[in-house]
Amino acid sequence: MPSTPQTDTSEPVTPRAAATIMLLRDEPSFEVLMVKRHHQIDFASGALVFPGGKSHAGDHDQAWRDWTIGWDDHDADQRGLRIAAIREVFEEAGILLARHSDGRSIGGEACPMEVRKAVDAGETAFLDVVRDLDAKLDLGALTVFAHWITPQWMPKRFDTWFFTAKAPDDQLAACDGHETVDAEWIAPSEAVRLALTGEKNVIFPTRMNLQLLAESADAADAVVRAGARTIVTVQPKLLEKDGSRFLVLPLDAGYGDVAEPMAAPAPAGAA
Repeated sequence: MPSTPQTDTSEPVTPRAAATIMLLRDEPSFEVLMVKRHHQIDFASGALVFPGGKSHAGDHDQAWRDWTIGWDDHDADQRGLRIAAIREVFEEAGILLARHSDGRSIGGEACPMEVRKAVDAGETAFLDVVRDLDAKLDLGALTVFAHWITPQWMPKRFDTWFFTAKAPDDQLAACDGHETVDAEWIAPSEAVRLALTGEKNVIFPTRMNLQLLAESADAADAVVRAGARTIVTVQPKLLEKDGSRFLVLPLDAGYGDVAEPMAAPAPAGAA
């Protein structure tokens, strides 16, 4: 649930650009990859989320032109966001959405854990890792699913793009043990159920996108639906009614008529 709005009159915090990825598979059933945030992380600690995080300067390096597939199909912002999303799922789950320069699939473990941790710590550039693998990130493998901006009153704000993609058949997910302590494939409808019953901590934006994802029959259907949907930026608004406060979403954003009670203090950022 979202936290209580700030009561001061200070200017809203500028949201930081972020990207998250809903990685999908159909075997043994239609499932999405989710990771559990480490309890010591300052945002959404302990929550079940999609792999993702803030965009870094290195995600926008023009040198990526030679190490990506589909570079010219996207504008500068989308290139950087897609690279950020691919980097985050690599750091947090070890899956690399890329192919070798000769077209071969990556296969197996893309990189040892110590390489992933070095990228996460900023000790090794993700671009250098991809170069050393003689690989190219597949920017076209990602389809925009949603775009959320944290409400203005929140002290920590994100401008987050949600992407969806089919997971490689030949790579296994393994959490990094730092930002994430568990990685699991879970049916979107089951994740929603666990969130609603309180069995899992799932923050509001994640739950809303799980509900939308659960309308799909399989991974291919989810990607097709996302590609056909008009993306409406979601910045939850505050509605006061009968002494209670609710978060409401744009009716044309695809989530239905949503009025989320603001009953318990928890982050309302996008992840």
